[in-house]
Amino acid sequence: MLVVEGLQAGYGEAAVLHDIHLSVDQGQVVTLLGRNGMGKTTTISTIFGLLPARGGRVSIGGRDLTNAPPHRIARAGLGLVPEGRQVFPTLDVRENLLATARPGTWTLARVLDLFPRLAERMGHRGDQLSGGEQQMLAIGRALMTNPRLLVLDEATEGLAPLIRDEIWACLTRLKAEGEAILIVDKNLGALTRFADRHVVIEKGHTLWTGDNDTLRDSPEIANRYLGV
Repeated sequence: MLVVEGLQAGYGEAAVLHDIHLSVDQGQVVTLLGRNGMGKTTTISTIFGLLPARGGRVSIGGRDLTNAPPHRIARAGLGLVPEGRQVFPTLDVRENLLATARPGTWTLARVLDLFPRLAERMGHRGDQLSGGEQQMLAIGRALMTNPRLLVLDEATEGLAPLIRDEIWACLTRLKAEGEAILIVDKNLGALTRFADRHVVIEKGHTLWTGDNDTLRDSPEIANRYLGV
């Protein structure tokens, strides 16, 4: 579904990504792990065409879409829940969900079933929602594009514990329904209960890839490269 090979990118003269490799198969949940400043958000921005790749390859569904514009990436089946949520502040909940909707199995009714809080706040603008409600809205908005792969950057950052639990429960439900997910988050405990495979990056390089059992048996990875 998504294959990233040798990806390189940066800002101005500063190189940030040097050699990123990762892949996500259909129905699989993969994490992108690393300490702050190691290149996780830059990787996602480059995959989505928001930052030009200086080398390497991004393939979606077997098609080379390296440096394709963001709208082509979205049409190819990637849906983004960006860091900081970035909901449309002056649009209400319904308008946010419908603004980028595409035909498919994810409908307004299905998103509201997943996030009942949004149904209760339907007439409120994006800037009138709590942080947790905005995150639910950002996830719902991405699902309304009917993606083949849902990408979440800092899925639960800055949220209250009860809201974090609610988000994880919804993501677990999405996994059970067969959604493919690429996720960035700092909650390693939740990620190891949720994900199938993990990709650890360090200073713009893919350092390690493995499944949950391998990660649990490799405490040096968590201690040295994830600060756990």
